[in-house]
Amino acid sequence: MIATLSRSTPVLVQGISGRMGRTHAAGMRAYGTNIVAGTSARGDLGDVDGVPVFHDCAAAVAATGATASIAMVPPGDVRAAVLEAVAAGIRLVVTIAEGVPVHDALAVGRAVRAAGATWVGPSTPGLAVPGEMKLGFLPDAALRPGPVAIMSKSGTLSYEIGWRLAQSGLGQSLWVGVGGDPVKGVRFADLLAPFLADARTAAIVLVGEVGGDEEEQFAAALAQVGAAKPVFAVIAGSEAKEGVAMGHAGALTFGATGTVRSKRAALEAAGVRVFATMAALVADCGDQRRRW
Repeated sequence: MIATLSRSTPVLVQGISGRMGRTHAAGMRAYGTNIVAGTSARGDLGDVDGVPVFHDCAAAVAATGATASIAMVPPGDVRAAVLEAVAAGIRLVVTIAEGVPVHDALAVGRAVRAAGATWVGPSTPGLAVPGEMKLGFLPDAALRPGPVAIMSKSGTLSYEIGWRLAQSGLGQSLWVGVGGDPVKGVRFADLLAPFLADARTAAIVLVGEVGGDEEEQFAAALAQVGAAKPVFAVIAGSEAKEGVAMGHAGALTFGATGTVRSKRAALEAAGVRVFATMAALVADCGDQRRRW
């Protein structure tokens, strides 16, 4: 569903009456997101800045036809929020909370897959179709419509990449923060098919990091289908010390898997152009764009 998002997609904000819900709902609406409803488990119904508030997702979907939601709830409430949204017929759920228990993430992943829905999270800055809409708190200054699709584990690194691309005249077609959790919904490999099929996308940028095997899985998927569009990547963490805990829960290495070297080797073998710095990646994107 990610590739079909647009300014007309009806969006539900779970937890809209809380401080974070109100703040980010206002920012998303200002960008153009079509927020049609909110929910509040606290019972403070009515409306938030003109958006009708319902007690649960089922009532909100029945009244407004919402098909996507973003849950502005604490980590301990993410499991219940996603399950409620999916049961109500929501096809895409985004969650932003840090520290969601792994067992909850496992349960959510199973339920979402069984329902044929899509979950971006548990922890992510969100996703965007620049110039159309965004779900989350991606900075507007880094969003500019264009031909480059971004997938990233790191929020702040993707903001920098997006801003640098925009400053160089290269905007984005799609932008998805998959987050750095060890157990998550959408992963890099899951985005390959929709990014390759998207007519607006001429090139793909992957912002990875040390730990986990997500980049290696993406490389394996890309090698199977072939690089129909140019793929550029930067892997953060080349100076990370072995055995030192990283900020992201998924930043774990296992022997020769999950290292910057193993990721780079796998990606390059699949035809990806891998760079040591963001500046080098953006510069090469600019040089290569005439071939797209």
